[in-house]
Amino acid sequence: MELKNKKINDSEFHKVREEVLNQWHTGKGITIEDGVSYQKTIADEKRFGLKLKAAKASRDTLTQPRAGVALPEEHIILLRHLEDEGEADLLPSTIDSYTRLNRYKEAEIGIEESRREKRSMLNGFPAVNLGVEVCREVTSAVKSPVQVRHGTPDARLLAEITLAGGFTSYEGGGISYNIPYSKNHSLEQTIRDWQYIDRLTGIYEERGVNINREPFGPLTGTLVPPCVSTAVAVLEALLAAEQGVRDVTVGYGQCGNIVQDVAAIKALEQLTIEYLAKYGYKDVFVTTVLHQWMGGFPPDEAKAFGVISWGAATAALAKATKVIVKTPHEALGIPTKEANAAGLKASKQVVSMLRDQDLLEKREVIEEANIICEEVRCILDKTYEMGNGDFAVGAVRGFEAGIIDIPFAPSKINAGKVMPARDNDGAIRFLDCGNLPFSDDLKKFHKERMEARAKAENRTVSFQMVVDDIYAIGKGYLVGRPENR
Repeated sequence: MELKNKKINDSEFHKVREEVLNQWHTGKGITIEDGVSYQKTIADEKRFGLKLKAAKASRDTLTQPRAGVALPEEHIILLRHLEDEGEADLLPSTIDSYTRLNRYKEAEIGIEESRREKRSMLNGFPAVNLGVEVCREVTSAVKSPVQVRHGTPDARLLAEITLAGGFTSYEGGGISYNIPYSKNHSLEQTIRDWQYIDRLTGIYEERGVNINREPFGPLTGTLVPPCVSTAVAVLEALLAAEQGVRDVTVGYGQCGNIVQDVAAIKALEQLTIEYLAKYGYKDVFVTTVLHQWMGGFPPDEAKAFGVISWGAATAALAKATKVIVKTPHEALGIPTKEANAAGLKASKQVVSMLRDQDLLEKREVIEEANIICEEVRCILDKTYEMGNGDFAVGAVRGFEAGIIDIPFAPSKINAGKVMPARDNDGAIRFLDCGNLPFSDDLKKFHKERMEARAKAENRTVSFQMVVDDIYAIGKGYLVGRPENR
């Protein structure tokens, strides 16, 4: 099947669907009719999209953790704790690593070992192995909307089971769950697979069931300039909209400079709406999510709460519709439910205190947002041109040519030529723009910012700045200045 950004027709969809449902025994017998009927029994207050829509209207920032364990009864206990003790507004079901790789036999062994050991031997919730009915038990056991969060290149069967199972939001995308996660997956294939997921979501939408879709914003989470993550988010929103998705949450991973982070959320929402409208998708509802700091965390809990609170403040001041919350055990591994709840409560407190404040109209934020918008338009317009008017084709060719280039991504298709580093204020700039299709003025802007930092630190602009910035956070700094080594 030739890759193109065109809505999958019914006959083609159902032909592929038969193969998808036969990937594991829990997929057999699932019908869209039954899934739609069940979804229509879910109360409005438990629908992800409706809660996001209300939050956007009132300019509130909702809190959501990451969480998932192997056994459904323990997973329910975990989610209820995060909802009741952590005061989470939105709930997740983070999927285990075996399921993300479609290794369902190993996931089955993990479930059996978890029952035997009486603790989770998987790092998430194995939704495919547990099946539709168990998913319905989980989603109906809590008061809040629940989202599927994962990291799966081929998440088609997972989507079928969880949408029929009562989840009202689904995370991921064919670019954001490939390039930053995988070395060998074909981008052409993962875009195709995610077109299937978006078409499934579109079919639910056409039958009166709203499902929120959320591309993964932070990408590699390591010195990712806002223009790169925004370009990918807008691309995935466009691909989803073509398949019938009408509710999209675009995301961004906190980078640490408050002006740049607030500007990034501002530009992200503006550009997603702009490009959706430009290409004919004027009825898509757009919300935003800020992911708290994705880099290294201090093992000291008090310091970790400082990082968490800074992320919550950034989300609130940017008026992000929701914030994905970290835990004070981030440096230690999978957190306890108590630690997860503590991160939520700390974030909730900060968000509440800043409810009536924002930085969106500050001159510095507007100027930074304008720079991000200019950079993203360069990338997206060139991507469209390279695809001869097709964003799906353009995405594949764009990555091959380095027109889109995610820093430190493992994928073989990623050019890996861009080199990001922080400027003297801690904002992420380009030490090397690689093949990004920037104007001469944009390239000059980044060059001048890096030279200003070099002058302030009495050294030359070099790759050592990149290295220093990567290691800086582990020592409690943002910018990797020589004196902080």
